[in-house]
Amino acid sequence: MLNILITGRDNRFIMELNERPRKVLMAVVQSYIDRPEPVGSRYLTKAYDFKLSPATIRNIMADLEEMGFLVQPHTSAGRMPTDSGFRYFVDSLTPEGGSAEAERILDTIGRKTGHLKDDVNGLLTEVAFHMAGVSHCAVFAVPLRPENTTLNRVQLFRYKGSKTVAVLLTNEGLITNRVIDSDFGLSQKELDRVVDFLNSEYSGHTISEIRESIEARVAHEKALKDILVTQCMHITREALAFSGTDIIMAGVPELIGLPEFSSRINSIARAIEDKKRILRILDRLSGSGDVSVLIGRESSEMSFSDFSIVTAEYTQGDRPLGRVGMIGPTRMDYERAIPLVNSMAKYISSVIIG
Repeated sequence: MLNILITGRDNRFIMELNERPRKVLMAVVQSYIDRPEPVGSRYLTKAYDFKLSPATIRNIMADLEEMGFLVQPHTSAGRMPTDSGFRYFVDSLTPEGGSAEAERILDTIGRKTGHLKDDVNGLLTEVAFHMAGVSHCAVFAVPLRPENTTLNRVQLFRYKGSKTVAVLLTNEGLITNRVIDSDFGLSQKELDRVVDFLNSEYSGHTISEIRESIEARVAHEKALKDILVTQCMHITREALAFSGTDIIMAGVPELIGLPEFSSRINSIARAIEDKKRILRILDRLSGSGDVSVLIGRESSEMSFSDFSIVTAEYTQGDRPLGRVGMIGPTRMDYERAIPLVNSMAKYISSVIIG
């Protein structure tokens, strides 16, 4: 008999297995990670010192299949891990595993990207491409979102007669600009007065805080007797209306070139290159803190059922600014990927703080 303890956690389940089935399950998952082929009992007998007969291992694997941890593609084949099998494996990993290698890799990346400390989005791009080269996964980075950053200063310029250009510089090194089509009829001198007001009133506040304050002031604009102030509120509201977030991606060709994807390259490529879908998945993890791992169907996106995502937030102090992570097959090397992603997020956070 297998003693099984089932508990709820984040809409998933955890099964505490006896020692023998636990070791067999971990061995099957690790073997499948190493080579994407169904794992048989004879292979496990030779590769691992279980001191068990192939027949005993087959029986244990059959029990694990019945519990949903393994699946057998056809009768004569070995078994492969399910999403639940991979989940058990990931939850059993020790947090410090592989961290020494991750630190060595980040030291190397740090020497190559140190000159980008004042260009966070440039830093994210370089880190993603370097990390893709050593991980054999697709590596992504969600750039700084203006609403998550704090205003250093804003500049407004007349542009082509009736237009205005708003340039925002944040304390995190993000520089972004927006062309405002509305004609507010303000001279450059009047725009400079608006700039002085905004920088003195809102410097050091997050863009989202500024936006909320401006919206509240606009709602009471009838009480404003200064026409310039009223125009200031409207021009600022448009200046802060940045929408959409791109995503930096590296290593996609290597990922879709893996043997398990060879017959579906086009559909796999479309899924990985759908940045809006990736952002939807990541938005569900907002505020989740440490490293998060989504395996297969846990992402709730059917086109990502063949992938796993390992991701972590990079922050400024306690304030999350964006996300970095890796996308790989469900058989990705989690023991290596998790500390790599964790170290990557910590490195970017340290650069922003520094």
